[in-house]
Amino acid sequence: MPNVTDALPVKAPKDVENLRQKSLAGQTEPHAYASLLGIKSYDTLKLREQVEKGLSYKAFERLQRNIVLSLKRLAELIRIPPRTLARRKEQGRLLPDESDRLLRLSRIFAESLELFEGDFHAARTWLFTPQPALGGGIPIEFSSSEVGAREVENLIGRLEHGIPS
Repeated sequence: MPNVTDALPVKAPKDVENLRQKSLAGQTEPHAYASLLGIKSYDTLKLREQVEKGLSYKAFERLQRNIVLSLKRLAELIRIPPRTLARRKEQGRLLPDESDRLLRLSRIFAESLELFEGDFHAARTWLFTPQPALGGGIPIEFSSSEVGAREVENLIGRLEHGIPS
């Protein structure tokens, strides 16, 4: 099995680096993880409206570039079958439930970046490595459901506070 960092760029993607810089400067806003999708407004109501109308397919592609995954793998993680993904690309927009799952994955990725103080490679490695505290589950895969994502967030919180898992 190849190492999860084998094909990663030397430098973090631009959006990831921008989020890291803001975090290190203490300038992060609630919902700043939306920047990983190319969303400029972090206002809760506006973000909710965007999810309800469906995020653009470009937001999907942007997160794919920021997490450094294949389109196919990202689609699997947010539960969009390949033929459906092709239709979404043609339409240029995801459905609300797909958008919600995409935003959730963006949030989990941003929280793992925060856990590792902006270290893209460490955060990504952790997300793709089985974790004993998740019963050997892989955090990024656990995050494909709301209950799993909450457990990953709880684990991140425990790790941030030095609480053994």
